[in-house]
Amino acid sequence: METLPIAPIGRILSNGGAPRATKDAKIELSTILTEYGEAIAEEAVKIATHSGRKTVKASDVQLAIKLKF
Repeated sequence: METLPIAPIGRILSNGGAPRATKDAKIELSTILTEYGEAIAEEAVKIATHSGRKTVKASDVQLAIKLKF
């Protein structure tokens, strides 16, 4: 599983109010966000397929989030 790049994760932590974050914290958040993102993507693909489409739309992603969380 490929994870998200560390630099944008650092910015996310910074935007969340963290003045500093360790590399381990960035890696952990990257791993967790990747796992959640993949779960949402899988659900969005199921929704699109059920609707008879190959293309995943923003509404599929939004519905997937509502169904998963």
